[in-house]
Amino acid sequence: MRPLDLLYIPLALATAPWWATKKRVGWRERLGWQGPKALSGGRKRVLLHAVSVGEVSALRALVPLLTPHVDVVVSATTDTGLARAHELYGKHEAAHPSFAQVVRFPLDFSWGVEKFLDAIDPAAVALVELEVWPNFVRECHERHVPICIINGRLSERSHAGYKKIRRPFGKWLRMLSWVGVQDRTYAGRFIDLGCEASKVLLTGSMKWDSATISAQVPGAEELAREMGIDRARPLVVAGSTAEDEEALLHASVPAGVQLLCAPRKPERFAEAARAMPGCVRRSQGVARAGDRFLLDTIGELRKAYALADVVVMGRSFGTLYGSDPVEPIAVGKATVIGPAHRDFQVMVDALVAGGGLEVTDRAGLAGTLARLLADGAARAMLAERGQRVIVAQQGASERYAELLLHEAGVRGGGGAGGAGGGGVEQETEPAAAISQRK
Repeated sequence: MRPLDLLYIPLALATAPWWATKKRVGWRERLGWQGPKALSGGRKRVLLHAVSVGEVSALRALVPLLTPHVDVVVSATTDTGLARAHELYGKHEAAHPSFAQVVRFPLDFSWGVEKFLDAIDPAAVALVELEVWPNFVRECHERHVPICIINGRLSERSHAGYKKIRRPFGKWLRMLSWVGVQDRTYAGRFIDLGCEASKVLLTGSMKWDSATISAQVPGAEELAREMGIDRARPLVVAGSTAEDEEALLHASVPAGVQLLCAPRKPERFAEAARAMPGCVRRSQGVARAGDRFLLDTIGELRKAYALADVVVMGRSFGTLYGSDPVEPIAVGKATVIGPAHRDFQVMVDALVAGGGLEVTDRAGLAGTLARLLADGAARAMLAERGQRVIVAQQGASERYAELLLHEAGVRGGGGAGGAGGGGVEQETEPAAAISQRK
């Protein structure tokens, strides 16, 4: 037992009444009792840990770059993240380029972490965006398993929170082999919290890479037919909506225009349905005529985006911090986001500067939608410019593949990607920087 366990145990007991109100499954796995079977007869294994849906999806370009050289294990924390990981990586034959073992990440009790790492036996570990759990990081460090952060992001509020525990947090950061960050601002925040500047690499965001530029999305027309969406009439799709946003959209969409909302959290599905009286719910499986639709399922949002005339990004018109606008733009849709988008500030700034995304507030949403719905040429230009920005920013996944293969001790992975590829400015050549520190 480690000292942190003495903190975790009373904390778990104190919060037990709250946990009891939540539907939680997979407790055996949460305590470390799991692990994939050997896949490829002695190949090394790389563990990629993502928290939830967004981080899991960001790995879409990285996984197939790694699988020719190593076995890949993708772990997730939330139930929705685990479901998304199974959908993207777990339903293929082992020879498929995107195949990976999918497992649930354990709670940070030392005994669970030890069982988990015994089962996985990774040659290298990558934490997506942040997720620095102390016992897990320390155990990897003591086992001499290289552990790093990829697609590193540290929001303003997270930075402020971690500053309160700067001394221990900085100690955990210094156990990492390196931290790959999305931009200079995040780099400065990691350094401020105690990460060695020589370990911080400016690599860009993998979320640009996860976007596949395509006008066709398999299953989109089936979704429209099964929900009763009229393809002859305009449709606004709102992705990752939060509290009060369904009501705002319901009031802002012009008369005669269809609206489909996809709430970010499953526990809000019933609330969202009440905000759109008489809406057709995907989960009910019965198509009928209507103007309002609720996508209360997981893993079908890209299909819905492909049906839209205009997309509105949720979590951006209230007190939250935005949603990723790249996916709808990648499928060729004119996209609008609200003013609250700090968690995606760098991406939004790049897209707005390139003329590929519109920002509006609650008061201006109705007018923005009416204008774009009335002007097909403006919608097409907005989407085209956004796609140009996406292509120009891609390349981080290739850089991470090269770095991770190097950490895993796999020498045949040089073709996975180049440190200098893509359109993202870098502070240093990541492969060279890592080699110099070895």
